[in-house]
Amino acid sequence: MSGQVDFFGDQPARGKVVAAPLDDDIRLLASKIPSGLRFGASTWSFPGWQGLVYGGEYEETKLSRDGLAAYARHPLLRSVGVDRSYYRPLDDKTLQRMADAVGDDFRFLIKAHAALMLPKSARRPEYLLGVPDVFLDAAYASCNVIEPALRLLGDKLGIILFQFSPLGDRVLRYRDELLERLEGFLSALPKEVRYAVEWRDAAMLGPDLADLLARHKVSYGFAAHPRMPNVDEQSRFDTGEEPMVIRWLLRRDRAYEEARATYAPFDRLVEPDSESRHRILSLLRGAVGQGREALVIVNNKAEGSAPLSVLQLAREWSAVG
Repeated sequence: MSGQVDFFGDQPARGKVVAAPLDDDIRLLASKIPSGLRFGASTWSFPGWQGLVYGGEYEETKLSRDGLAAYARHPLLRSVGVDRSYYRPLDDKTLQRMADAVGDDFRFLIKAHAALMLPKSARRPEYLLGVPDVFLDAAYASCNVIEPALRLLGDKLGIILFQFSPLGDRVLRYRDELLERLEGFLSALPKEVRYAVEWRDAAMLGPDLADLLARHKVSYGFAAHPRMPNVDEQSRFDTGEEPMVIRWLLRRDRAYEEARATYAPFDRLVEPDSESRHRILSLLRGAVGQGREALVIVNNKAEGSAPLSVLQLAREWSAVG
C-alpha cells in the first residue's frame, strides 16, 4: 500500500501519550506568533520526537493512534498535515477522533485522495489499483473528502489540499485541457471550505493558473521541493488574498529516500537550511502584513526534524518583531 501507518486502527492502545514538558521560553515565543499564522508538521507519529513533542518513548503505531492530543498541546504546533488521506479517504471514525483530540484553535490540512489528481492516461501507483477513474470529479471529492471532513472537523478543518504529483511530458502536453478541467472542478466544489492547489510540475505554473485560482478563491500551494522553483519565485502565482499555504518538504540537494535515511530518527537539525527558512519567513511577513492567514507545514526531510524547524522559524520570526 502507501507505506503510511494506519493510525486510529482497530487495535486498542493502552494508556495516554504524554506531552513533553516545555520550557517557559517556548510558551513565550508562541505568544508572539500572530494568531492567524500557524505552523505544523506533516504528521505526528515519529518516536524520535521524544523530548521535543512527546514526554516518553513510544512506538510509531502508538503515536499514530494516540499521539495527536499530545502533539496538539505544543504551543507552536497549531496545525498538522494529514498525508494518509492522500492514499485513502478518511472514514468518519478517524475524522471524529482527530477532531476530539485537538482544541478549537487547531487546524488540519487534509490532502485530498490521490485519485482526484491523477488523469486516466497517467501511470497508476499500487495504492490506486482498482480505484475507479475519478480525475477532477467534483461529486466524488464532495462525497468522499470534503463533506465528511467539514461535517466532523467543522472549524478545525483549515485547508483541503489538492496535490498534483509529477505528471510528466506525456500528460503536460495537454496543459490547456488540464486547466480547463481544473476550472470546472473548482467551480463545482462546495464554497464553504478553503482549498489549495499544489503542482509538482513547474510547467503547469503560469499567470493563467494564478488567475484561475484567484477567480475561485483557492490558495496557491507553495511547495519547497527540488522539483519546483524557490518559494519566492513561486510567489508570482500566489492569489494574494486567500490564506497562504506553504509546505516545506525537502532540501534542494537531497532526494526523499536519501533525506529520510540521513535524518532519521528526526530528533535534530542535521542540515539546517537557512536560505529556505529566510525565503519562507519573507513570504509569511508579507502575507501577515496584508492581514492574511498563513499555514506552514514542515516535513522532517526539510532539515532533519520538523518540530525543531518550526521552533527555529518561530525564533527568527520573533527576533525581527
